[in-house]
Amino acid sequence: MKKLLLTMGAAFLLAAGAQAQTSYGLKAGVNLGKYSNLGSDQSNNVSFHVTGFADIPVASQFSIQPGVSLQGKGTKFTGSLDNSSAEYTRNVMSLEVPVNAVYYIPAGAGNVFLGAGPYVGFNISGKDKLKGDLAGYTGETEWDLEFSGDNKDMNLIDAGVNFLGGYKFNNGLLINAGYGLGLSNLNPGDGDKVNSRTLSFGLGFQF
Repeated sequence: MKKLLLTMGAAFLLAAGAQAQTSYGLKAGVNLGKYSNLGSDQSNNVSFHVTGFADIPVASQFSIQPGVSLQGKGTKFTGSLDNSSAEYTRNVMSLEVPVNAVYYIPAGAGNVFLGAGPYVGFNISGKDKLKGDLAGYTGETEWDLEFSGDNKDMNLIDAGVNFLGGYKFNNGLLINAGYGLGLSNLNPGDGDKVNSRTLSFGLGFQF
């Protein structure tokens, strides 16, 4: 974690020294979330993301993009046994601070862009939901997740690495995709290490 914070701090200092014109952007879209080490019978949990960012040029075709992002994550399981079936869903909302290095490649009416960088996230809310027929229970129930205390359901910190790519039109319109590779263990117990895995697609605009 210390190395990750130092890397992000160095990126901010580099960006602060840039002389070129800074632009700003907003992007939003769909998230498809899963977790590592929870088995192959997971399906994608559909959520959303909203991200505001600054684009700070530091060299020709190269920028640093610090930002603030609201990220929906989680997972979903569906199972059946002896004429009964149930669906379990975990929805988590995380507030993230990413710092991405982005390279632009002129192409057609705009630029292809590719980027990567670290992020630090804080799980600010979450809910588990169980729906179906399971062990004599039929119906739907849900409960809030705890991220602190002795009986917490998930660790608070979700840090990792972002990968992103897309196309920026000359008018500022963005088409983008990304992948969040969580490196922090979210499991508060003694079991297997659990990390977030989030695939995203979206649109945006850079001013």
